[in-house]
Amino acid sequence: MGNGPSGIAFDGSNVWVTNGDDNTVSEVNATSGISIGTFSVGTGPQCITFDGANIWVANYTAGTLTKLRAADGSNLGTFTVGSYPLGVAFDGVNIWVVNIASNTVSRR
Repeated sequence: MGNGPSGIAFDGSNVWVTNGDDNTVSEVNATSGISIGTFSVGTGPQCITFDGANIWVANYTAGTLTKLRAADGSNLGTFTVGSYPLGVAFDGVNIWVVNIASNTVSRR
């Protein structure tokens, strides 16, 4: 696990935790608690969600959203959102991000 854990999501098998001080996300086996891997994302990751295939991470300081493939942690892209994203959710179709400094909601 990294430093500054702040967000957590479950993918059906594993728990994913954002590490805001390390700019990473850790994947942990939900049954054993053993770390599977740690993956780099944007600056200041805070919030995280699972869409059924991918992990989405809101990077607070960077103003971005990072998409990781849940199967192996591969980075599938980083996308610009509003200023200081602090919430992320999946509605079954879209990823929604709350951007507190720009008073907006982004859809991906």
